[in-house]
Amino acid sequence: MKNMEYAGFWIRTGASLIDTLLMMIIIFPLLTAIYGTQYWGGNTFFFGFWDLLLNYILPGVAVIIFWIYKSATPGKMALKLKIVDSKTGQAASTGQLIGRYFGYYISMIPLLLGFIWIGIDKRKQGFHDKLSGTVVIRNTEKESVQFEG
Repeated sequence: MKNMEYAGFWIRTGASLIDTLLMMIIIFPLLTAIYGTQYWGGNTFFFGFWDLLLNYILPGVAVIIFWIYKSATPGKMALKLKIVDSKTGQAASTGQLIGRYFGYYISMIPLLLGFIWIGIDKRKQGFHDKLSGTVVIRNTEKESVQFEG
C-alpha cells in the first residue's frame, strides 16, 4: 500500500494516551457526580453498578464501536493510524476486532510483554494483533498546503 507503513510502539502508545485522556474527561466527572469525591480516596476496590459500567463496559463498547465504524479510536485517527486485516489490508471484520479487544488482556498478562512485542516484531504486531489477524498501519502521506483565494 502506497504511503503506508506499520505503526510502531511509540506512536501507538501516543494514540493510547490520547484515548485514555479522552475517556478520563468523560468518565471522571460522571463517577464523581454519582459517588462523590470519596470515590477517589476510598479503600473500596469496587463501588457498584455505575463503577462497573463506566470503568469497564463503556470503554470496551466505545473502543469496539470506533474500531468497527472508523477502523481506529480517536487517538489513532488523530495520528493517522488504522487497524486492518493483516492478510488483505482491508477493514478488519467485527469478529477480528472483538477478538482483538479481548486479546489486550492476553497482551497484559505476562508483564505487558504482548504490548512490548510491538517494538520487536517486524510487522509491529502485539500479541492481540497476532491473535486477531490485524495490523496497525500509519498513513505517511504528506498533507498539501492550501491557501484561501
